[in-house]
Amino acid sequence: MVAEDREQHVGAAMKAAVIGLGSMGLGMARSLLRAGFSVAGFDVSADAVARLAANGGRAAATPADAALGATVVVGVVVNAAQTEAVLFGENGCAAAMEPGTVFISSATMAPDLARRLAARLEAMGPHYLDAPMSGGAARAEEGKLTMLAAGSPAAFTIARPALAAMTATLYELGSEPGQGAAFKMVNQLLAGVHIAAASEAMAFAARQNLDLQKVYDVITASAGNSWMFENRMPHVLAGDYSPKSSVSIFTKDLGIVLDMARGANFPVPLASSALQMFLMTAAAGMAGDDDSSVTRLYAQLAGLKLPGGNA
Repeated sequence: MVAEDREQHVGAAMKAAVIGLGSMGLGMARSLLRAGFSVAGFDVSADAVARLAANGGRAAATPADAALGATVVVGVVVNAAQTEAVLFGENGCAAAMEPGTVFISSATMAPDLARRLAARLEAMGPHYLDAPMSGGAARAEEGKLTMLAAGSPAAFTIARPALAAMTATLYELGSEPGQGAAFKMVNQLLAGVHIAAASEAMAFAARQNLDLQKVYDVITASAGNSWMFENRMPHVLAGDYSPKSSVSIFTKDLGIVLDMARGANFPVPLASSALQMFLMTAAAGMAGDDDSSVTRLYAQLAGLKLPGGNA
């Protein structure tokens, strides 16, 4: 479903909290501010909190502090363990949330963990919206994310103004938390395989002594193109591996895919091969670098020189 009109009125009582103010969370918080929300934010980085405050948000000292009085609390952390910590850990936001308010969980996690967290929170009174996202930092900043959301009708009704502020496309995928997480893992399976394939193709082209810029131009106009090839290979051409999305994200997410597949007795050989490439890249010291660094791993194995060097 396409997100509702971003210009809709947001009442003065609409308060939001964002827990996790990295490149995604800060952009989401700014989008909420532009839509008229009062926004409080917390992050373990004092600099991140200061950036939110400089944009008109309230700096919170803890997740609980951020959640006080909020209609919606958005968790923009890495995984289920961090989500559990910000909800139920010391100074967690769950105890500060009023019954009927909504926690929007945007971390990528296994569906069974999303269901477990939802049940625990909803037993306390607040709603849980399982809403992993796709789109990257630039779209977060623009309020044009895609969210894959599942939760009760009541949770959607309460959260919809905030969701509209943060998204260009909102998919309402069912009433049971865990369904959004499952859809996200299908996306991550494809994304990881496509990055690994794009990296292999670009390194293969380098082995053929082809002009890599021309390879990019040809492939992006041909049937072999993918969104990941088009989006990630410019990093290789520029020799810039500063992380837009890191290798470690895909060692985590493809690991979840394999765990899910093993539990369902379902084969995922392409995802398995892609995971090994990301693990090898991480083992070579590039876990925190951009996920296009898989191309650098191929280059190291084959003794190839990439634009800007392979460091």
